[in-house]
Amino acid sequence: MKGKHILYTEIGENVETKLERIAEFAKNNPKERFTSLVHLINQEMLIKCHNEMEAGKASGVDEVTKAEYEKNLRSNVKDLVARMKRQAYKPKPVKRIYIDKDNGKKRPLGIPAYEDKLVQKALSKILNVIYEEDFLDCSFGFRPDRSCHDALRRLGEIISKSEIEYVVDTDIKVITS
Repeated sequence: MKGKHILYTEIGENVETKLERIAEFAKNNPKERFTSLVHLINQEMLIKCHNEMEAGKASGVDEVTKAEYEKNLRSNVKDLVARMKRQAYKPKPVKRIYIDKDNGKKRPLGIPAYEDKLVQKALSKILNVIYEEDFLDCSFGFRPDRSCHDALRRLGEIISKSEIEYVVDTDIKVITS
């Protein structure tokens, strides 16, 4: 099957080992495309994601909180994984609320259901290790453990240690007619 490769991971692997294997595969096979990720998500990963979630956050349309989901955590996660594996998992609609802004306007905010947050967090972990292999060390935007402050710090180091003739700051705006 040219162009298709299935990454198998051991059933008993812990989350960190699994993510390390995915990262290693992505690094060693830069031309390969991941066509399916659901088989990489298991109960252990979702429980780890649950434990990393902050308590007290707003609930989605189903009104389920972290504390409520945790009451039957193992069975909830087992059911979620089973639905994902048989392609029966369907994300719930996002709850829309509006937050007041200083200028009197309102900013829309979407709040996913708790279970959808778990799936998003698990997928985010997998996608981060896959794409992290493609980024250069000088890339800072939307990467784990990096921020705009890190980029500015690095820029300050470059400017103070190099002969810089000028710095150009640009914004690109697309104008459609």
